[in-house]
Amino acid sequence: MPSDTALPADDGTSGRLPPIPPEAMTPEQRRVAEAITAGPRGGLRGPFPAMLRSPEVAERFQRLGEYLRFNSSIPAALNELAILITAREWSAQYEWYAHHLLAMKAGLPPAIAGAVAEGRKPEGMDADQALVWQFCTEMHRTKQVSDATYAAVRDRFGERGVIDLIAVSGYYVAVAMTLNVAQVPLPPGVPAPLKPL
Repeated sequence: MPSDTALPADDGTSGRLPPIPPEAMTPEQRRVAEAITAGPRGGLRGPFPAMLRSPEVAERFQRLGEYLRFNSSIPAALNELAILITAREWSAQYEWYAHHLLAMKAGLPPAIAGAVAEGRKPEGMDADQALVWQFCTEMHRTKQVSDATYAAVRDRFGERGVIDLIAVSGYYVAVAMTLNVAQVPLPPGVPAPLKPL
């Protein structure tokens, strides 16, 4: 899975919970910030500057996210599709911005991402993309999945895959909540990628 190093760090000029200057961090915040920066993300981005207000949450959250982003049993492009569906459901502008870039690098067709951004079912999906779209969309919109959808995803990706799709969706709901509540800004000059539905 691509790293986050192409994404700009939050410059701290806006938002409710801007990055904490290094000199103002507690030792625990500094330790967690350094661990996140040294990992596959390569820096403090997205929800993590805000989450440092609770270092233990940031640390535990980062570890789960590292698995879900970089080691999931779900192939990268499909995993990013699940994340984009979550970002759209929560109108999480920064989450969409960051993960649209990663989805394109992972090989998700732009037309599929475009349809998700517009809140509609993409046309021309392959069988795996259609399964992930159905499973994640049902889960977000109905708060459960049908027996048929569950069985299809289990048969294709196994029980581990079912859990990984549930976990990546739930994790990115929490990311979306953090980004939206903290009002994490898009980089300067980047327009909001998601229109109201």
